[in-house]
Amino acid sequence: MRLMTTTKNIQFKIILFLIFILVLSCSHRTSRSAIASHPIRQKPPLELMRYTIQAGAFKKVENAVRLTDKLKSEHGLDATYFLASDKLFKVRFGNFTTKELARKRAIILLDAKIIEEFYIVQPEEYSVAKRKQYGTDYLRESLVATARNFIGVPYLWGGTSTEDGFDCSGLTMTVYQLNGLNLPRNSRTQFDVGDFVSKDNLQKGDLVFFSEKGKNHVSHVGIYIGNDKFIHASSHGNEIRIDNLSSCYFTRQYMGGRTYL
Repeated sequence: MRLMTTTKNIQFKIILFLIFILVLSCSHRTSRSAIASHPIRQKPPLELMRYTIQAGAFKKVENAVRLTDKLKSEHGLDATYFLASDKLFKVRFGNFTTKELARKRAIILLDAKIIEEFYIVQPEEYSVAKRKQYGTDYLRESLVATARNFIGVPYLWGGTSTEDGFDCSGLTMTVYQLNGLNLPRNSRTQFDVGDFVSKDNLQKGDLVFFSEKGKNHVSHVGIYIGNDKFIHASSHGNEIRIDNLSSCYFTRQYMGGRTYL
């Protein structure tokens, strides 16, 4: 009789223990599920480009480079240059809060004969300003179109001859700025300020990041253009080109994708 009572007590304790484990397990699953479904906080949006000065219309990229370098080194202005739709190289610089401030700075440079003429680019002229009207896909297509304009161009970043190369993060920064988004200069900073996007969910205009061989930090960046392809400045002195994201090399060095839209 005592043996039966002891056995029942043991069975009862085992049942209680199993119920406890089951409740704990359910609670744990609910907690994890709640965490998984909780939306990830997005990072602050990129600063918008405001009033920018555009100057120059050069047939030779070297002339645009000289003006860009002078504006940066001697006048402390954030300057970049690009191949416009009329196939001439033009320079843009500054990000002024008002049109009047931009105009005053341009007049000073004009009087000093640093520039010969200028045009004030206004916020509403950028593709990002038209996103409300045409949608985000319009902005994404604009980013890709801008990037494509650089393909095959021996683009120079702050150099003085065609021996100098346009670095990867300079390309992505320029493409975004020309569309009205003030992307940071450095590839690691670009990686940090973007929102995570999985490789399967990349969309046109997102940035893709890579490491150098044998290293575990971001050192290279390109612009995704769809269909497994991206545009990038492949290495110092090389022309800007299109490569496949799924190629063996870039698959091994892939660090992740980021979106800013």
